[in-house]
Amino acid sequence: MIDYKQNYLDNVEKYRKLGYEVPTIDMIKTEEDIEGIRAAGVINNKVLDEVAKNIHEGMTTEDINTIVHETTIKLRGIPAPLNYEGFPKSVCTSINDAVCHGIPDPTVKLKNGDIINVDVTTIYNGYYADASRMFMIGSCKPEAVDLVNVTKESLDLAFNTIKPYSHLRDIGYLIEKYVKSHGYSVVHEIGGHGVGIDFHEEPFIYHYGKKGTGMILFPGMVFTIEPMVNQGSRKVFLDASNDWTVYTDDGSLSAQWEYTIVVTLDGLEILAN
Repeated sequence: MIDYKQNYLDNVEKYRKLGYEVPTIDMIKTEEDIEGIRAAGVINNKVLDEVAKNIHEGMTTEDINTIVHETTIKLRGIPAPLNYEGFPKSVCTSINDAVCHGIPDPTVKLKNGDIINVDVTTIYNGYYADASRMFMIGSCKPEAVDLVNVTKESLDLAFNTIKPYSHLRDIGYLIEKYVKSHGYSVVHEIGGHGVGIDFHEEPFIYHYGKKGTGMILFPGMVFTIEPMVNQGSRKVFLDASNDWTVYTDDGSLSAQWEYTIVVTLDGLEILAN
């Protein structure tokens, strides 16, 4: 069994003496913690798989909420979004120009050409796993398909490139550079986060930034990478009617994919996707 906290103690002073920002030891998970998060991730993935099997034109976002809630409970998990800081549903459903935190609604039906992000977080035996996927409904316009694909590609690029002891802002540098090369923009105000023992932990994961800056990523850190990519301007606003849903300022489409990952001794591992 890998002792990630001991590995941290063995190596942290070297980076501290070089003047780098380093995580605190409470950001380092134990192997037992990681196994717990991985088990929550198995359920989280099964919930998203169930959504993928059933999502279709004409269903409501409340129907998606029902699938997520019932499947999570059936698998003996707890839907983490439900009642989190007053959030009223078990999942976030964000359509077209909704960037994130869309609230399921029995009056909102999926239409041909819609793109939707379904964001699921599961608690199992006290551990949290968090992931989201994009779904394209019916026949989507080529520009919508491209946005969805480029967003996923940017996430996979970061996942496949980042190594232990990389800088945190390298994640955002890679994502934003790739996204901008395709003519899109990255939302700055919302990012990824530590996860596992709680829903949202340190550190904040930026999806933009300067290469070679930010905290050193130590083995044992668990966090989400979840770029929110806009077709137009990166500017967004919060819906004042519910204080949850974030929209693109210019009404352009937005896409998001999210993984929960762990930094290992030799790379990154996906715990939920």
